Amino acid sequence: MKKVLYIDDASSMRKLVDMVLGKEFDLTIAEDGQQGLDALKKEQFDVILSDINMPVMSGLAFLEAARKLENYRFTPILMMTTEASQEMKEQGRALGATGWIVKPFNPETLPGVIRKVL
Repeated sequence: MKKVLYIDDASSMRKLVDMVLGKEFDLTIAEDGQQGLDALKKEQFDVILSDINMPVMSGLAFLEAARKLENYRFTPILMMTTEASQEMKEQGRALGATGWIVKPFNPETLPGVIRKVL
């Protein structure tokens, strides 16, 4: 089973993603970028989903830190956020984001999006 890390400070989003992805993937959930980074140092994930606007460490700061880790240089990292501006997407791409999912997302298509980047 593929291992997925999902990082989001909103408990409602964590519950929704757990319901949508928890059956199909080995899902680990973190509440902010720092927790996500700590998880990366403990185990290897096949794909990472991260919100951008979070306390402690933002999704973009997490993305930048994750890409500096040798074993996460090429792991797909998808930013899942309400931020849809071209500027934010370019910043994400420059830091190494694989893709962008704008919230609210379609729960039915999310597993397919993850399978596609794996």
